[in-house]
Formats: sequence, C-alpha cells, structure tokens
Amino acid sequence: MFSADTHVLVVDDMMTMRKIVSKTVGEMGFSQISQAEDGRAAWSLIQEAEVPVGLVISDWNMPNMSGLDLLKAVRSHVKYQNLPFLLVTAEAEKGQVAEALKAGVDSYVVKPFSKDGLREKLEAVYKKRCG
Repeated sequence: MFSADTHVLVVDDMMTMRKIVSKTVGEMGFSQISQAEDGRAAWSLIQEAEVPVGLVISDWNMPNMSGLDLLKAVRSHVKYQNLPFLLVTAEAEKGQVAEALKAGVDSYVVKPFSKDGLREKLEAVYKKRCG
C-alpha cells in the first residue's frame, strides 16, 4: 500500500465530497492531503506542489476541467505520466469506464463507496503502479 506520507490530492467540485474522501483517506493513515475544486485547480497544484503529489483521487464530472480531462493532462505530461490516478464517479456506464481505461486511469470507484471499498481500489492502484 502507499506510504502514509504519500501526498494525496482529492479533487471534487463538491466540498462535502472532498471532505468525505479526505477524511476517509486520513483515517487510512495518510497525513498529507490536499484538495482542489476542479481539474484546472488540481492540474495547477500538481505542477506547483512543493511536496510532489503521489496519488490523485478525482471526481469525474466537474466544471472547468473534468476528471477525465485532468487524467488526460497527467498522462500526456512526461513528468506526471506515471502518477497513480483513481477516478470517482456516479457514472456506472460502461462507455465512460472504457474511455477512462483507454485514457490510462489506474482504477475507478462508483459513488457511493465504503471506506473498505476505497481501500481495495487504492491497493489495486498501488499494485498496478508501484508494486
């Protein structure tokens, strides 16, 4: 699993969801958690962070820049192309999931999710990218 000092970036346009996800990953032991309200703000944070972001947990549907567009930006940049990325979505539609997989998402979780469900997805992301 990711080390507790991994810098986790939680991206969601809804403050409530950012708080829930941040609290959940905090309860898993992560101590460095940043938040962004959309993909555009997240992309800036990824590029400017003093402590490099080591994991992105992003909502799919957001204004300004969607989670999928953020994923594409991350994967197209040589410096960040291997950044572990988990998409959170209310969309269980297979076409969108296929599009995210094609774009290089490491895994995705469908809302609503449990702490254990999120932990399982994060473990799978870790094994894929780091293990």
